[in-house]
Amino acid sequence: MTENITKRKGLDPRRLIELVILCFIGIAVNLALSQLSNRYGLPFYLDAVGTVFAAAVGGTLPGILVGLTTNILKAFSDWPSIYYGTLNVMIAVATSMYTRDGIKKKTILPMIFTLAFIGGALGSVLTWFLFGFAGEGVSANLATWIYDHLIGIKFLAQISADFCIDLADKTISVAIACLGLLAVPNSIMENLRIHGWRQKPLNFKQLRIINKTRVRQISLRTKLILLLSAALTIIAVVSIAIGYFLFRETTINDHAEFAQGIMKYQTDCLDPEMIDTYLALGRGAPGYTYIESQLRSTFASSDNIRFMYVYQIKEDGCHVVFDMDTEDVKADEVGTVIPYPEDIAKNIDAFLAGEQVEPQVSNDPRFGWVLNNYEPVYDKNGRCVCYSCADISMSQMQDMTSTYLAKQIALFLGVFIMVLCLGEWLADYHIIYPLNSMAYGASSFAYTSTNKRNSSVEKIKSLEIRTGDEIENLYCAYAQTTEESMRFMNDSRKKAKQIDKMQSGLLMVLADLIESRDKCTGDHIRKTAAYTKIILDQLKKQGDFPEMLTDEYIGNVVRAAPLHDIGKINVPDAILNDPGPGRLTDEQFEIMKSHAQAGYEIITKAIANMEDSGYLEEARQMAHYHHEKWDGSGYPEHLKGEEIPLSARIMAVADVFDALMSKRSYKPPFTFEKAMQIITEGSGKHFDPKIVSAFVAAEGKVLEVLEEFDGGNLSKAVECQKSGTIEAPKEERKDTSEEETSETSPEDNDEPGKKKE
Repeated sequence: MTENITKRKGLDPRRLIELVILCFIGIAVNLALSQLSNRYGLPFYLDAVGTVFAAAVGGTLPGILVGLTTNILKAFSDWPSIYYGTLNVMIAVATSMYTRDGIKKKTILPMIFTLAFIGGALGSVLTWFLFGFAGEGVSANLATWIYDHLIGIKFLAQISADFCIDLADKTISVAIACLGLLAVPNSIMENLRIHGWRQKPLNFKQLRIINKTRVRQISLRTKLILLLSAALTIIAVVSIAIGYFLFRETTINDHAEFAQGIMKYQTDCLDPEMIDTYLALGRGAPGYTYIESQLRSTFASSDNIRFMYVYQIKEDGCHVVFDMDTEDVKADEVGTVIPYPEDIAKNIDAFLAGEQVEPQVSNDPRFGWVLNNYEPVYDKNGRCVCYSCADISMSQMQDMTSTYLAKQIALFLGVFIMVLCLGEWLADYHIIYPLNSMAYGASSFAYTSTNKRNSSVEKIKSLEIRTGDEIENLYCAYAQTTEESMRFMNDSRKKAKQIDKMQSGLLMVLADLIESRDKCTGDHIRKTAAYTKIILDQLKKQGDFPEMLTDEYIGNVVRAAPLHDIGKINVPDAILNDPGPGRLTDEQFEIMKSHAQAGYEIITKAIANMEDSGYLEEARQMAHYHHEKWDGSGYPEHLKGEEIPLSARIMAVADVFDALMSKRSYKPPFTFEKAMQIITEGSGKHFDPKIVSAFVAAEGKVLEVLEEFDGGNLSKAVECQKSGTIEAPKEERKDTSEEETSETSPEDNDEPGKKKE
């Protein structure tokens, strides 16, 4: 079998071709409708119709491939489109979830709102970080109008506008996709949905059972997805963090280079030998105003220069040489001594020593993020006479890094979702479904009959798992082991049945041998077993003793019934077969009664040598107590009521009834009516009333047993009963008076002073 499984063919290439065609159609529809919307200036995007269609037809992966590829291709003419690929990926995943069992009326509206939330709300947040308020898209004008007339918060106004536009867009997209679905044959959709199976695909009912299979803690599928998610998250976070810090560092370096250029020009404008003169004479110093105008023109050349100044740093503070006015800060006058700013105070030793100081990034509550740059100016003797300083605004850098981070997250999120869905797909079709299919085959295995067992084995073999790895090896070993185990079980059951049949036959032979010593009892053991079965079935039908009357219990009692008189093996033949019509002596009767205890002891010894002795336990109970009476007047223990085991109470009715209906050397058989009357009269005295009630209720089946064993004689008795004659057939009557017959005890040669049966 293993060899046959490993030689199976791989996946049908037709399914792969159909999948590729579906993706091409989806991409073409997205691009065509998007171009159509742009050309005619429609207030919709229509770039997700193909994505919805592909996800509804082929599932998550085709939808993701269509959505992501669409945005990559659009990026060649409109680069920002690539950042919105994540939204198309989310739309594919959501559509696949809503259409897993096909598009239904009750899911269309929730699906439209979900897709609109993804494209509108989430897309609006991305637009906000990339372009700011009303910076991009067909909803820009609507966002401005909502901000001016309805909502005075730009962020909320933009989200509202984008959601409204996208709600209409996704309604149209889903409608077009649904129309497209009508043209796709069900066979193609089925092929596309099962293209990843590494086994014979299960039907939807079986698949739902597999998907709902409960485990004790966390399923293997969940563990794999969590592991993959954790790995992807770590990679994404580390990659984005590295990219962010590298971008930030590069941006700072660019600003620093810009500041170095400004400070170099500022330094070139300065005359180091005149710095002390400027501080001493102020604006009246020769050339001061000219240099100041040169520096001012440089300061005004760029909006990125937040402050520009020249300080001479001494131990008593910063001596202002030059300082440029800004709109919100008035410049300090030349010669003014000011306290060390925070960035200078941190490195005061380096400044006092005239060393080069690295640019410092500071976040001032008043001025925001700035990059503080310092360039030492040396005179001809190499003495640092001042520092040329420029503070470059970093607010633009913050906007740039936020935009960069949003772009990075958008790109990584799309790839993250795609890789996660691909990993889930691979885990499902290569690991989870094959393993769950084997578990489903094992859990639904039917052991009740040979045909069902063989059918279950064939069902497992028909799974045809073909992952090409250890999973397939496991399946091959599992299928082969199951087949061989069932073959062994079938053989074992067949042999067990043969042994059981042989054992039952030996028991019946043993019972027959014992009964054959009593030349008057005929088919007593077979008839009493039949009556026992009739009573048990009727009791169960009536709902009596529900906890006890299981199928196993009934089988054990019926099987044990023939052994109820096994103790008679200890009764001498002279007593057992005394043909005389007289009464047993007290001594003879005590010997006859001993068969109940003898039967108990014989079966107890048999039980000690057998592991499974369920039916022997019932046989012991019946042998020991079948002469006990409901009112406590029986023997050997004088038990009464429900103290007597149920099986013994049932046998008491069956045993006495057969004695009444059977011919003996000292009496003819009673009529059926007379025997039933005696049984009924014994209810509550000799017999359990419930058992008598069940026996009387099943008299039709009792007559069938009598007919089977007595044949024509029973028919004669019934005819006599109908004509009012209660005598037994003439040829079977003993020369006994009617008085003797009517007073004959229904016991089996047991009661003192009574005639034998």
